[in-house]
Amino acid sequence: MGELFILDHPLIQHKLTYIRDEKTGTKQFRELVNEVSMLMGFEITRHMPSQEIEVKTPLTTCKAKVLSGKKIGLIPILRAGLGMVDGMLQLLPAAKVGHIGLYRDPETFNPIEYYAKLPPDISERKLIVLDPMLATGGSANDAIDSLKKYGGRSIKLMCLVAAPEGVEVIQKNHPDVDIYLGALDEGLNEKGYIVPGLGDAGDRLFGTK
Repeated sequence: MGELFILDHPLIQHKLTYIRDEKTGTKQFRELVNEVSMLMGFEITRHMPSQEIEVKTPLTTCKAKVLSGKKIGLIPILRAGLGMVDGMLQLLPAAKVGHIGLYRDPETFNPIEYYAKLPPDISERKLIVLDPMLATGGSANDAIDSLKKYGGRSIKLMCLVAAPEGVEVIQKNHPDVDIYLGALDEGLNEKGYIVPGLGDAGDRLFGTK
């Protein structure tokens, strides 16, 4: 079973509070999502492999560590996942970014894929799927299905907030995928939105309704 990590670092929780606040405007919301994504990135990359090399400092030479192993692929789920990319790229500027486009049927809540553009060496990368909200789990589940179909092997999912229902779907259908959250909320309302949640992340990021 994939592990569930709830990142309770005080800075993450502080900024997440203002992301939730309905009074937070588009500009600040976007900046906060960017900042929280970068902070969460520290945790999701904690166990990346490293190797030792020799480096010459202004004074002498020494052994020092650099990253090694598989490269990273960031996979935002369109469109809200785009808000998390820049924060991650500040940490991982060499990462490749793929995109998966899904929309949710307003009646059935089922996700429908309409776009996929991924790095050609997807099977060789450690993939991090980015989506601010894990609600019913449908979009993330289908995105992970697509990545596996295209050859993805090492996949993690990173979300700001989630409902237990969504976590259960991912753990049931993709037991090999670790989930990283800023918060695990109470559940879903009758419209499939996370409660207390933070509203519609895409609309709040891009100023739409």
